[in-house]
Amino acid sequence: MNLVLWIAAGALATVALLGGVTKTFVPKKKLAAMHGGGWTAGVSVAFVRTLGILELFAAVGLILPAALGIVPVLVPVTAACWVVLMVGAALTHRRRGENALVLLNLAYLALAAFVAWGRF
Repeated sequence: MNLVLWIAAGALATVALLGGVTKTFVPKKKLAAMHGGGWTAGVSVAFVRTLGILELFAAVGLILPAALGIVPVLVPVTAACWVVLMVGAALTHRRRGENALVLLNLAYLALAAFVAWGRF
């Protein structure tokens, strides 16, 4: 079970890292033109960058606390926060009619809920 939780946390951390780097460093105009990035056209640059930074923190929080044995309770807390983030992402994509992305968000949500449950 521990190995499965590590794999799930690693997969989520990878998703968070890629999303965080993209939202933090890719210009908003370019992001809005990307598949699934159309939602960024209706929000501020600061909001997109803030989400990106939060995703970078999530990538770190899903792995490092448990790997280093320093405040490992941060892993399930981070996973629970990721659940909340994915609810928001799913609602945003649903409102835009992007059903495939809603399903992807729900898959990430389920994975995060599993990590939160398993690590709590």
